[in-house]
Amino acid sequence: MLFEMNSPLLPWPAFVRLVCKVAVLCLIGLPCGFAADPRASVLQAKIAALQGRPNIIFILADDLGYGELGCYGQEKIKTPHLDKLASEGMRFTQFYAGSPVCAPSRAVLMTGLHVGHVSIRGNGVVPLATNETTIAELLHDAGYQTAIFGKWGLGLTNTPSTPDLRGFDEWLGFLDQNHAHDYYPGYVWRSSKLSAEIEPLQPTVLAGNQNGAHGLYVHDVFTRAATNFIRGAKYKPFLLYLPYTIPHANNELKDQGMQVPSDAPYTGEAWPQAEKNKAAMITRLDHDVGSIMAQLKSLRLESNTVVFFASDNGPHKEGGVNPDFFKSSGALRGIKRDVYEGGIRVPMIARWPGKIPAGISSTQIWSFCDFLPTAAEIAGLTPPHHIDGISMLPALLGKRQTNQHSFVYWEFHEKGSRQAIRSGNWKAIRLSPGLPLELYDLQSDLGETNNVAAANPSVVKRLDALLKSARSESAHWPLRAAAQQAAARKAQASQ
Repeated sequence: MLFEMNSPLLPWPAFVRLVCKVAVLCLIGLPCGFAADPRASVLQAKIAALQGRPNIIFILADDLGYGELGCYGQEKIKTPHLDKLASEGMRFTQFYAGSPVCAPSRAVLMTGLHVGHVSIRGNGVVPLATNETTIAELLHDAGYQTAIFGKWGLGLTNTPSTPDLRGFDEWLGFLDQNHAHDYYPGYVWRSSKLSAEIEPLQPTVLAGNQNGAHGLYVHDVFTRAATNFIRGAKYKPFLLYLPYTIPHANNELKDQGMQVPSDAPYTGEAWPQAEKNKAAMITRLDHDVGSIMAQLKSLRLESNTVVFFASDNGPHKEGGVNPDFFKSSGALRGIKRDVYEGGIRVPMIARWPGKIPAGISSTQIWSFCDFLPTAAEIAGLTPPHHIDGISMLPALLGKRQTNQHSFVYWEFHEKGSRQAIRSGNWKAIRLSPGLPLELYDLQSDLGETNNVAAANPSVVKRLDALLKSARSESAHWPLRAAAQQAAARKAQASQ
C-alpha cells in the first residue's frame, strides 16, 4: 500500500453512515428504523451512553527536556503554540515520566502501573503483558474511537501487544523503537478497524522515501494522520494518542542524527548545526500542536476535548547535541537515562476550556501512571483494580486533591540497575545494588547537589524500606550491578 499525503487516510466510518441514516429517517417522520434494525437500537443506546463524554488527546514528545519549552523557561527555542496551550490551561512543575528511557515510560503511561510493577522496565524486546489493561482498551470497550500515530515500542509483530491488539482502532507508526530513529523511513506500520473493510497490521510503504530519498518527513505523516482522524471521528468520543519521535536523535547517524527538513527559523543563528536542527525540530513540533488545536477549534470540538502534552523522559545527548547548550534540563540535575530529576521530571500541560482553570501553574506531584485513572474518570469509567496510579482530575479542575501518592518510584536497567523514590520533598537514589542511598531535599535543593543522607538516618531507613517493597520481582528485569548484567548478557549471547 502506498501512503499518499494528499489523499484522506481514513474513509467515512460505518458508524457515521448509520448515524446519518437514523438522522434522515427521523427528519422525515419515520420511526428511525429502530424496530426493523436491531443494530440501530444498539446504536441508540450507545449514543445515549456516550453523549457528552469528552474527547481525550495525549501528545507525547520524545526526549524533550524539562527546560526546552518557553513556558518552562526556555529562552532560545521558539514554542509559541505550546506556550499558548499552557496559558489557556494548567502547567505542572512537578510531573514525572514513568522512566528515564522510552519503552518503560510508555508502558507506565498506557497501563497505570509504575515501573516497579509493569511488565516492561527497560528498552528491550519484551512485549506488554496481556493481563495489563491499556487506557485504549478501557476507552474502546466503553465506545470510544481510538487511534495512535507515532512510536509504540510495546510489542513487535507476532506478539499479542501490537497497538491493534491493545485497544486501538486506527494505527500508523513504528512498532520498534530502533526503527523509530529514522525520520525518513521507507515504511511504517498500519492497521485500521474503521474502514469499510478492516485493514490488518501491515507495512505501509512511504513512496517518497524509497532508495534513500527524503520525500516524506515521518513527523508530518503522523500529523496528517492525526488531523484526518479527528475530522472523521468528530461524531463520536475519541482517544487520540500522538507519540511523536521529535526531538529524539537518529542514533545510527551519530553526530548528524538531528534530522529535520530545514533548520529554519534558526538558519542564521551562530549555533552548532546540530543545535539549530534540534531547535527546528522542537519548533516544528510546536507548530503542529498549533495545527491540531486550530482544527479542534474549526470543528467546534475545543470545549469537549481534553488535551495533554508531555515528554517521555529527559533530554538526550546524542545526534551531536549537548543538553547544556539550551539548558535543556532547566535547573535540574541529569538527562535521559538518569534517575536524577533531569532524567524523569518532564513538562506537562493540560487544557480543557471551561473545566481546567486557565493560566495556572501547579505544584501537584503526579506521574505517567496517573494518566489512566485520570482519563478513566474524565470518561466516567472505573479504572482497573490493582494499578499504581490515582486520578488527578480534582487537581486538573483546580480543586483540592485529597488522594495523594505516598511515594513515586522509578527503576532503570541499563549498565546496572538504579532505583529512585520520592516521598514528599525527600528523594532517595541508589545507583547500583549494594551501594548506599543518596538523599536529597528537593524543596531546598532542586538541583540535587547536596547529599544529606548522613544527617537524616531515619529518613534513609524509611525510604530504603519503601524501595524494597515498591517493586515486584521480574525475571526480565532483576536488580543487578553493572558487572552482573554484563556477565548475564555474555552468557546469553553464548547460548
